Amino acid sequence: MEKKKIYYDKKKGCLVAPKAGWSRMKESFCIRLMSAAAHLITPPIDHPCNGDEERYPAKIGNYSKGLPHNSLGEADIPAYNSYIQALKTGNPEDFESIPIGGTVKLSNPQAAYAYDLTGQDCQQLDMPVPPAFSSAWQAGEMAELYWQALTRDIPFQEYGTNPLIQEAAEELSGFSDFRGPKANGKVTPATLFRSEFAGNLTGPYISQFLWKDIPCGATTITQRYRTTLPGADYLTSYDKWLAIQNGAPSSPSQTDPISRYIRNGRDLGEYVHYDFSFQCPLSACLILLGYGREALDPNNPYHKSATQGGFVTFGAAHILDMVTRAGRLALEVAWFQKFLIHRRLRPEEFGGRVHNQLSGSAGYPIHPELLKSKAISHVFSKYGTYLLPIAYPEGCPTHPAYPAGHACIAGAGITILKAFFNEAFIIPDPVEASSDGLSLLPYSDHPLTVGGELNKLAVNISLGRDTAGVHWRSDGIEGLKLGEEAAIGLLRDYRATYNEKFSGFTLTKFNGKKIKIK
Repeated sequence: MEKKKIYYDKKKGCLVAPKAGWSRMKESFCIRLMSAAAHLITPPIDHPCNGDEERYPAKIGNYSKGLPHNSLGEADIPAYNSYIQALKTGNPEDFESIPIGGTVKLSNPQAAYAYDLTGQDCQQLDMPVPPAFSSAWQAGEMAELYWQALTRDIPFQEYGTNPLIQEAAEELSGFSDFRGPKANGKVTPATLFRSEFAGNLTGPYISQFLWKDIPCGATTITQRYRTTLPGADYLTSYDKWLAIQNGAPSSPSQTDPISRYIRNGRDLGEYVHYDFSFQCPLSACLILLGYGREALDPNNPYHKSATQGGFVTFGAAHILDMVTRAGRLALEVAWFQKFLIHRRLRPEEFGGRVHNQLSGSAGYPIHPELLKSKAISHVFSKYGTYLLPIAYPEGCPTHPAYPAGHACIAGAGITILKAFFNEAFIIPDPVEASSDGLSLLPYSDHPLTVGGELNKLAVNISLGRDTAGVHWRSDGIEGLKLGEEAAIGLLRDYRATYNEKFSGFTLTKFNGKKIKIK
C-alpha cells in the first residue's frame, strides 16, 4: 500500500495533509468531473404522457386551475394555449403574459427548468404514465377520494367497527382496477387507505414518527397539532368551486381550538396542509438521532472506531444536511414532471366534471363504475352537489397533480434516513393516539421497525394529501418512488467524497429490493 505524503507549506503555516494545493484541487476536480461524466454517458430518456391533452380539445383531462374558465369549469383555450406556449419556450417574459382568472398565481412553473450540481438532472428520472381520464383506474382512484372525504372524521382506532368504513372497503373491492392494497383479493378496513410498502399494514395507521416527541436542541416538541373542526369541508357549492378554479381568494379554515395528536384523516390532512417542505423527514431524523448509536446503520464507519465519532461526516450534521438537500432535489424533479410532461388535473377539477355529467350540464367520458358509486350518492345527499368535498378552503395548490410534491420530498428524505439508520432497529415504547387525539396510548400488538415506520411515514404524508382531496393515490405512490430515485442519485454522487473506510450505503427500496450504493 502506497504511503501518503504529508504536505507542509512553509509560507502558510503548518498544513498537515496527504494532499494540498494543486494536488488537492485536481482530486476535487476529478471527483466532480467523474460524477458529471457518469450522468452524461447515460442516454436521454423518453417521457410519455397519458395523451389526455391531445385527446380532449377542451382540455378536460388537464390541470388549468388559476386560468379563466367557462361556466362548466373548462379552461379558456386561448389562455391555456398561452400557458403551454410559455412552457414550451421557457422564456420568463412569456410566463408574465399568461392570462390569469383571478388573484391567485401559478406556483413556480419555472422551477421545472432548474439545474442542480448533484444527483441526476431532473430530466434523467422518469415515472410511469398516470391513469387516463376515462379509465377504470382513474375511476377507482376518484371513488377512493370520495370515500376519504366522507370518512375524514372517523378515528383510525375505530376503522374495524365503523359501518361507513366497511361500506367503503366493500365498494372499492368491486372496482375493476382499484390499485390499493387488498387482503385475499378484497379491500378491508385493515387495508383501506394504506399502501403495500413493507410496514404499512402492520400496526397503527399513523407512523410512530408522527406521534413520538421530537428532541429539538434544548427543548422537546410534543406532536399535538392544530386541526380543523369536524365537518369543515369546502368547495361543495358549485359557485364557490367555480370561483376557486378561476383563482378567487378563499376564506379561513374553521380551526379546532384544541391541538391534538393525529387521530383521523382530517388531522392528517391538516398536518400536510401547513407542514414545511421537509418537516416529516427532519422530525423523523431528530427522533432517530435521539435513539443513539444503536439506531445508526450497521455500516456506519464509526461503529467500530475506538477513537472517533461521526459528526461532519456520518453524524448528525451530515444526516440532517442530506435530508434537506434531497428534498429540494426531489422538488426539482417533481416540477419538471408536473409542468413539462403530465399537467394532470387535480381531483377537485375532476369532481367538477363528475358534477356536470351527473347534473346533465355536460357529457364527459367518465368511467361508469365511478358514476354508480355509493360514495357519490352519499356526497349528494349531504351537500346537494356531486363535487368532491375538499378539506382546504382554497382547494388544491396552483400546480398540476402528478407527481405529488409532498410525496417526492417524503420519498427522498425517507430514503436518506434508511441509508443512515438501522432499518431493523425496533422502535421502543410504541404508541397510538386516543380516539379524541388528546393522549397517546401504549401499543403492543406487533414490533415496529425503523424501516417499516419510515415507509409508513412516507405513505402517511403522501396519502394524507389524498385525504384532504388535493391529490390522487398514483400521485403519491409514484411520487414517493420518484423522490427515492432522486435521493439514491444524490447518495451515489456523494459516495466518492468521504475519506473514511466505508463499504457503501445500503437500504431497502419501497418495492422491497435491497440495494447497496458503492
